[in-house]
Amino acid sequence: MCGIVGYIGTQQAAPLLLEGLTRLEHRGYDSAGLAVLGGSGLKVAKQAGRVRDLADGLPKRFGGKIGIGHTRWATHGPATDANAHPHTDEAGRVAVVHNGIIDNAAALRAELTAEGVVLASDTDTEVLAHLVARSSAKTLEQRIAEALGRIEGTYGIAVAHADFPDRLVVARNGSPLIIGVGDHEMHVASDLAALVRYTTTLAHLDDGEMATITAGGFTTYALGSIEGTGRPGLTATDRRAKEVDIDPEAYDAGEHDSFMHKELLEQPACAEAVLRGRLDERFGTGHLGGLNLDARELRAIRRVKILGCGSAYYVGQMGASLIEELARIPADAEAASEFRYRNPIVEPDTLYVAVSQSGETIDTLLAVQEIQRKGGRVIGLVNVVGSAIARQVDGGIYLHSGPEVAVASTKALTNMFLAFGMLAVQLGRVRDLSIADGKRLIAGLTRIPEQIDQVLATEADLALVAKRLAEAESLFFIGRVRGFPVAREGAQKFKEITYRHAEAYQTSELKHGPLALISPEVPTVAIVPDDELVERNVAALHEIAARGGPLVVITHESVDLGDLEGIVAGRIDVPRNERELDPILLTIPLQVLAYHAALELGHDIDKPRNLAKSVTVE
Repeated sequence: MCGIVGYIGTQQAAPLLLEGLTRLEHRGYDSAGLAVLGGSGLKVAKQAGRVRDLADGLPKRFGGKIGIGHTRWATHGPATDANAHPHTDEAGRVAVVHNGIIDNAAALRAELTAEGVVLASDTDTEVLAHLVARSSAKTLEQRIAEALGRIEGTYGIAVAHADFPDRLVVARNGSPLIIGVGDHEMHVASDLAALVRYTTTLAHLDDGEMATITAGGFTTYALGSIEGTGRPGLTATDRRAKEVDIDPEAYDAGEHDSFMHKELLEQPACAEAVLRGRLDERFGTGHLGGLNLDARELRAIRRVKILGCGSAYYVGQMGASLIEELARIPADAEAASEFRYRNPIVEPDTLYVAVSQSGETIDTLLAVQEIQRKGGRVIGLVNVVGSAIARQVDGGIYLHSGPEVAVASTKALTNMFLAFGMLAVQLGRVRDLSIADGKRLIAGLTRIPEQIDQVLATEADLALVAKRLAEAESLFFIGRVRGFPVAREGAQKFKEITYRHAEAYQTSELKHGPLALISPEVPTVAIVPDDELVERNVAALHEIAARGGPLVVITHESVDLGDLEGIVAGRIDVPRNERELDPILLTIPLQVLAYHAALELGHDIDKPRNLAKSVTVE
């Protein structure tokens, strides 16, 4: 969940590394640091705080044309100057930046301490610098291979060594690293955002792969062992860089005060992008060739299991409801972070769906690998082309949301829902979903971009409601059936960026305990679509109102709230679509409410405390 950058070439490294780190702060922002290699050796500057603090305190003489940088999301040890990366050996000749977790760090730290090494930090990463420094191998690559052979866990690393001033060495196992090829210069990063200003010729490392990077190019190796010795070894691989179609401007917030606001307003265009070319209006079905499944294989599916984390999990619940309702296949969603630890039964006639914006979410990636190890078929709903999950799965649906930088997901989540809508229709049409219903739903999907635009046009009104909600220390979000995952996602957004306690409940469960917490100080945001449960939902609102609980109702214009109309603190009407597709339109106001509540509270909306965009540690 940290950001890694590296540079080697003809320019001064420090300004380029600082620019890259600024673009990676969504991946971690507890502390930051640089190491550059120049004529006077290896120099390191690091401190707790944001990248701008590091830049302000950087020594004037910090020259060097080789360097590595890091912005941290703390795992081992608090956010302090000492715990910031890069980490070095005692002689200051090796510098390491690391994303991931070394599971056996405690044992390695104890071993190094017993050998007389004085450790300068609380981190797991520092052991790598000492292990590399203590190796007697002739090449830097072999020294790093030996060090990595001692550790257990995940890593994306970049290493600079004063004794090898012509190169950087990087390696990956479970945490992303990308090499960018420039003109007589090379770049390294853990995320495309740090590279697109300089190059769009990229190579993604695979797990278990190492690369040597010089100003003139790169060479890759597979980490393994030397036959007959058990010692770590390296085997050359044929990794090639490829040109990627990326718009660098997509990584700028432009005139917006935050990336989240920019991404909120991009949703209509992004929704059009994910639907484009994938709707078969003639036959009322989806056209998802990337699934790599023909009609016969789709018909053989007997169950669908969706795996995701956070918002991806909640939209997975929306997707499961869609699939079960339209295709009449048992479907459910589960937190990917728990899936593999319960020794799941993997069935050959189950379709597994991995959902991840970044395509690098480690919990989801490990769940995919567990399923495939047991012979299961997995498709992915992923936004980032070339990401680890995209390369691992058997097929899938790219989300075409464009870069999503804000930690709180908006446009990617919306496109995930639309991808599930298309998948559900396609699965339904090879079974019992009629062509009339198929055409009805395809027409509904086609209307969604314009309807999202209509919701966003009410932003000023939503901002007024958000200001009232921001005053509360605790909130309830409630919904039933299709509305419950919407409520869960709404609570998630509030927790993420307002830091208010927000809890989601099924409306029908309120009377089984949570109603005890209703009071004038605890507002309830209720999801009340005009569907078969509208009367039951309105009855529950009366129960809340009778106990003095303030109400904000997200609903449709056709819903009659009766004598509650004069009581609710806010009524938000969204356009109606087909009832199966309404959940995403009911979700959009919740995104806007959370954004404006966080704005009212003065929080850093794009970088909420304790969180990072791409969760690449368990």
